[in-house]
Amino acid sequence: MLQSMTGFGQSALTSELGEITIEIKSLNSKNFDINFNIHSHLKDLEKELRSLLSAKLLRGKIELKISIATEKPANSFNKKIIKNYIKELKSVVKTKDSELLKIAINLPEVFSKQNFEITNSQKDEINNQINKACKELIEFRKQEGKALEKDLNNQINLIEKDMLEIIDLAPERKDSIKNKLNSSLQELNVELNKERWDQEIIYYLEKYDINEEIVRLKNHLNFFRETVNSSISEKGKKLVFISQEIGREINTIGSKANHSAIQKNVVEMKNNLEKIKEQLLNVL
Repeated sequence: MLQSMTGFGQSALTSELGEITIEIKSLNSKNFDINFNIHSHLKDLEKELRSLLSAKLLRGKIELKISIATEKPANSFNKKIIKNYIKELKSVVKTKDSELLKIAINLPEVFSKQNFEITNSQKDEINNQINKACKELIEFRKQEGKALEKDLNNQINLIEKDMLEIIDLAPERKDSIKNKLNSSLQELNVELNKERWDQEIIYYLEKYDINEEIVRLKNHLNFFRETVNSSISEKGKKLVFISQEIGREINTIGSKANHSAIQKNVVEMKNNLEKIKEQLLNVL
């Protein structure tokens, strides 16, 4: 089953730290990129959380948001320093204590940061909830992937349909090329050895033969389908490579075509392949 790189998962818990809310968002990216938007108490866990999410989500532009609603203040007043500031200010200016307090609280070292350390049990609680949010996000990715899988298979079927039409047109194409060459010779009004001329036509037809390209294109289309339907979880990059090989064969067929109807089929195949490439940008 395909997975999209777009997803969302969330979880929440109540602990000694307070009300913790976890949100994980994922968008498409060539690599694993993560942006942390987490509470200051959890900053030391970033390296560990990066490893956890990388193992779970594999690839994508990830945003992890963890907020903690708590009644415990992150900072506290250093009352002794504030009193000393007010005392010093009184020796300089005479005004109400309330006015001096407004000045004092903006001076250095007025606030002291609370020492805070996450316990192992609290860390485990948070990790469990992150795993829960990841599970929800992955399920979201799978649902998106079902729609992608359906669309990709449909586009591959359309390319195959045009390819089969080209195969049906092959005898007509060969006769058309022969007729053009013979007409050109007649216009030149030049006498040539018929046997030699027939050999030249055979050489020309072999040079512009598209059978090899058709065989390779068939194989690439089948390989694309097999990969889409395979059980491996990360196959976006592999599908991109196969789509490039499909494009190479289509381009070669187009350059050798020498037939207006086949050129139309080639244009349609290129159009459907572009749609595939656009969709693959969001496949894990």
